[in-house]
Amino acid sequence: MERTILHSDINCCYAAIEHLHHPELSGKPLAVGGDPEARHGIVLTADYIAKKHGVKTGMALWQARQACPDITFVSPRMDLYLRFSRMAHEIYSEYTDLQEPYGIDESWLDVSASSSIKGDGYKIAEEISRRMKSELGITVSIGVSFDKIYAKLGSDYKKPDAITTMYRDEFQHKAWKLPVSDLLYVGRSTNSKLIKLGIRTIGDLACMDEGILANHLGKMGSVLWTFANGYDESPVRLEDTHAPIKSIGNSTTTPRDLVGDEDVKIVLYTLAESVAARLRDNGFRCRVVEISIRDNELCSFTRQKKLDHATNITGEIAAYAYNIFKTNYDWRKPIRSVGVRGADLVMDNYWEQLDLFSGVELREKQMKVDAAVDDIRRRFGFYSIQRGLMYRDRLLSSVNAREDHVVHPHGYFN
Repeated sequence: MERTILHSDINCCYAAIEHLHHPELSGKPLAVGGDPEARHGIVLTADYIAKKHGVKTGMALWQARQACPDITFVSPRMDLYLRFSRMAHEIYSEYTDLQEPYGIDESWLDVSASSSIKGDGYKIAEEISRRMKSELGITVSIGVSFDKIYAKLGSDYKKPDAITTMYRDEFQHKAWKLPVSDLLYVGRSTNSKLIKLGIRTIGDLACMDEGILANHLGKMGSVLWTFANGYDESPVRLEDTHAPIKSIGNSTTTPRDLVGDEDVKIVLYTLAESVAARLRDNGFRCRVVEISIRDNELCSFTRQKKLDHATNITGEIAAYAYNIFKTNYDWRKPIRSVGVRGADLVMDNYWEQLDLFSGVELREKQMKVDAAVDDIRRRFGFYSIQRGLMYRDRLLSSVNAREDHVVHPHGYFN
């Protein structure tokens, strides 16, 4: 049976969500990114009004201001965008349990088994589009196809708020005339190599000899040839097995150089509290803990550890981070900057088998403590409850770890 795959892409995701929370900016150009007060950073996303003035993702804020003098910048709020992502997936889950996130704002949906109840792919896409507008206040562009690659091409084909089919009997007519750079994983470097081979459109790529592509691009040449010809059969993963992002992390340049283990421990626990709280807020657990260290001569390194079980427990993340540090740092120089990251994320309801020695009862108590701390801080502020460790150096523990927040989207092959 022919598969029916949708690719749903929230239009200008971050900017669209910010417009919902800033109705006074309706009809005005807006971009999300950087630190508007400090006047540095880059544009993460811009609304369509700003894009019409030439504002692009990755632009420095000052460049965006030159292109669009009336633009308003807002700082990113990743927790807010993740909540909208979760709400979008709740809508998708009413049509299929085969939903695979591709970053916060994009998802593939295999609705093959739903067609007998919900209607064909186009009808399901129409219903999802309508519900996203009425229930979340945002628009999506949706591609409907027989595989993941052409479903994504469909969602990119027309924006905003559009539905485009790329069925097997029409994808060549619609897609093969498009620039080859529109195909997933054809970046700037790969596009340059393909142009040197005389390949400018997706159709040119599909009709090229696969062996020639493999000789010039290696394994990726065969992969792209497969993509262009519609031969990709990769499945859409079961929902709730992977998070829509790769990692959540915090880092800080400390208010003074760190000169001993206790200094580092205070900062690591401060950062771990923020990372763990964000994981819990967004329904994730991590299976890898990573630290980054930069000394006062700006030499840096990162180290990570694969965990025996996924976690969002503050104490566990902090203990792993401190253990990694103790194993890898020799204190030849004082430390200027520290970071903690939870990576290889899974959803909070991810099932895994624990061994007999994992201390299940202790972990459950730790989770209840974390939940109680989260609730107290939501009601009375972050500093309403603190670990005793933080009182050993109030300067170091006063770092606002939640200011610098980094999330990393998933790639297709992850």
